[in-house]
Amino acid sequence: MKRFDDARVAAVFKAYPPAVRTDLMALREMMFDVAAATPGVGTLTETLKWGQPSYLTEETGSGSTVRLDRLKGRDNGYAVYFHCQSGLVGQFRELYPDTFEVEGERALHFTVGKRLPARALRHCIGLALTHHSRRHSQKKRKKPRS
Repeated sequence: MKRFDDARVAAVFKAYPPAVRTDLMALREMMFDVAAATPGVGTLTETLKWGQPSYLTEETGSGSTVRLDRLKGRDNGYAVYFHCQSGLVGQFRELYPDTFEVEGERALHFTVGKRLPARALRHCIGLALTHHSRRHSQKKRKKPRS
């Protein structure tokens, strides 16, 4: 299990109810595993944004911020949040139409204790962590040559 480098992030995880904490800790490990296995992502920065554990690709700038948190008003729920204007959640919905419970253009919801669709979720996290680098390379390819 990866050690916390930021005491504020550790405190947020510690404050979660035990069942939610267990699932969010597993999701946190998945974030770091996917980052390590995905070329071009580099080391993730773990910090707080809007009071939520957040994962940034500061070293490389390759991706969009991914946040984790419990669902407000739902004791048995938690979510992975993405930038709502990135188009990522729409892309996930197209790739995996029957796999995730989706909240608009910003989140994938999960239920405590239920098995995660790990393969699909790892793919989606990888897409988020490479979002900027993929968009940048697509723009380069579309650029007309003189």
